[in-house]
Amino acid sequence: MFKLAQGAEAIIYKDNDTIIKERFSKEYRLAHLDEALRQFRTRREAKVLGKLTEMNFPAPQLHSFSDKRMSIVMDFVPGEKLKDVLEESNDYLTLAKEIGERVGKLHAHDIIHGDLTTSNMIMHKENHTIHLLDFGLSSFSQKNEDKAVDLFGMQRAIESTHTQKADEIFASALEGYSLSNPQAIDVLKRLEDVRKRGRNKRKED
Repeated sequence: MFKLAQGAEAIIYKDNDTIIKERFSKEYRLAHLDEALRQFRTRREAKVLGKLTEMNFPAPQLHSFSDKRMSIVMDFVPGEKLKDVLEESNDYLTLAKEIGERVGKLHAHDIIHGDLTTSNMIMHKENHTIHLLDFGLSSFSQKNEDKAVDLFGMQRAIESTHTQKADEIFASALEGYSLSNPQAIDVLKRLEDVRKRGRNKRKED
């Protein structure tokens, strides 16, 4: 087993064909609040991963979790970050549409990812399909507002990472989203409101 990465909330270890994610404590939080928050996020992430397995959704399959060690054991997904694939591929619009289809399916099942960046997506090495990773900030919600905010976060991430192709990529992603989410029209209407708020906030800043 070796350390693969460390983020703001957790350390990621690789052990053969599995990933072990351990949430570490934050010293600036009160101890009991820190423990409660890490337990809640660990349980919720495990619940989301379990739901994704039931859906046969392309994401890491949950093996086990512990809200005492604040850890989750899941599949390792082999492949290349979609961030890099999109920059190198001439077929990036097809890939973008597939991204949208994935997100649309999540939202159709009332799952909010919470961190939709192309660094949290993998082009699977063997079956060449896009897998979504890192559901650490995920949640369940039926609200169109929450789904629209999820999409807006994805748009901002794409604009930041794929500057030259951002508009094309996001437009193609929304096309795919509309194919896989029956409530897409309502969510996209709400997305316009979220965008307006985002623009107004930037003006104020």
